[in-house]
Amino acid sequence: MAVASKKIPAPDQVTVRTALLSVSDKTGIVDLARALHDKGVHLVSTGGTHKALADAGLPVTDVSEITGFPEVMDGRVKTLHPGVHGGLLAIRDDEDHVQAMTTHGITGIDLAVINLYPFEEVRAKGGDYPTTVENIDIGGPAMIRASAKNHAYVTVITDASDYPALLAELGTGAATSFAFRQKMAAKAYARTAAYDTAISGWFAEVLDTPMPLHRTIGGILKEEMRYGENPHQKAGFYITGENRPGVATATLLQGKQLSYNNINDTDAAFELVAEFPAATLPAVAIIKHANPCGVATGNTLLEAYERALACDSTSAFGGIIALNQELDGATAEEIVKLFTEVIIAPSVSDIAKRVIAGKPNLRLLITGALPDPRIPGLTAKTVAGGLLVQTRDNGMVDDLELKVVTKRAPSAQELEDMKFAFKVAKHVKSNAVVYAKDGQTVGIGAGQMSRVDSARIAALKAEEAARALGLAAPLTHGSAVASEAFLPFADGLLSMIAAGATAVIQPGGSMRDPEVIAAADEAGVAMVFTGMRHFRH
Repeated sequence: MAVASKKIPAPDQVTVRTALLSVSDKTGIVDLARALHDKGVHLVSTGGTHKALADAGLPVTDVSEITGFPEVMDGRVKTLHPGVHGGLLAIRDDEDHVQAMTTHGITGIDLAVINLYPFEEVRAKGGDYPTTVENIDIGGPAMIRASAKNHAYVTVITDASDYPALLAELGTGAATSFAFRQKMAAKAYARTAAYDTAISGWFAEVLDTPMPLHRTIGGILKEEMRYGENPHQKAGFYITGENRPGVATATLLQGKQLSYNNINDTDAAFELVAEFPAATLPAVAIIKHANPCGVATGNTLLEAYERALACDSTSAFGGIIALNQELDGATAEEIVKLFTEVIIAPSVSDIAKRVIAGKPNLRLLITGALPDPRIPGLTAKTVAGGLLVQTRDNGMVDDLELKVVTKRAPSAQELEDMKFAFKVAKHVKSNAVVYAKDGQTVGIGAGQMSRVDSARIAALKAEEAARALGLAAPLTHGSAVASEAFLPFADGLLSMIAAGATAVIQPGGSMRDPEVIAAADEAGVAMVFTGMRHFRH
């Protein structure tokens, strides 16, 4: 049953006479407190914040003087008291509330400046269970929510970046407007919601409960974007605090703000190139519209880049380039010859920095490391009225027991190319077909409703690349080909064979597997089943 409201109108201007300051992050708190004191505001504080203000020579009342009860249990209990919450929740224009304040000696609190224990930071750093639990704030969220609910009379500040706005609002006097209090209350509830989301998400991980009854996803606005996927759409980039190397945690060394599409494509590129460990061979992935147009390994990073570009140099124009190793000067010199939107790499050499600096609009991101493709996580997608949540596709072909289903087994080189192609196909929009040869994609077909069409498009791309390179025949001749999902009919396989593929890797599992296997045997093609599908939509 809904709680009835007395519908007492909120005043516009409320003078701040008493302020409660209780912060874990003490950045700027002393300067703020001094400014409030200069405006005649009575300061009340707790624990470490009280000590910081007192040490700065500011007159400040310890909250225990208001509650009449000492801070106990290692600070777990200090503000959970009617003397505090009554002061935050009292409706000043309600006679019953005023009478209760008088009867119980409760003083109104007009301003609450509160931030929370660093739970998200402790979680991100991999704190042990007891430490993580100890950093779940209780009193802070309670005071924030109480203050925000009573924003008709109380101003609540939860972010140090809002201290200047608060002082500007107070101006030469010491009053805040209803519009300001309302705005800060909305921000406060968003903060506590994100905080609780982090806690519930941590518990879901610890208890191995990927699909709990209630699921929320929280984030902090990293930047408001000029527009979204299209100019008429609004967009913002929110970071979740997940400690995974990538576009959200990267440092932008140069270039203008990344767009919505840049971020989406850069994430796709870096997750793909991470399939190839830096300790094995240099690898490069070139992405356009979240699909790879070329991926390759090489003896050097420059060679890997040139081989990736050769797959589809036309589509690579205006693309995203992801590297699995430090960007060096020679590779940078070659990259800047082509218009590129973003480069992302674990690190960059000083020489490469100077080369890239000649293209001031080219965004250069460094991450410090590669993401681990095997680490579990969650992905989410909105639908009308709902949220689709799933575990990250962390399946790795290197970890699978491959099953040879044809009379001819693949050669060692074919097997390597099969695995390479399947790693790339995992990151191609379905239906996906990827031809690969000698650690290089030589044809990619993406996002078609028919798998046959994806195979044909990939072969067509290979023919175009051969003409551009002056080759006598497409590199699909003698290649391995991957399908990210099973081949439902033999027609897809026949298209692959027609393009010159001699080895096929696919999940298997179709009712017509025997028909497909028979077609492969008839053509003398080797085929292996992975038993794992990689749909990507």
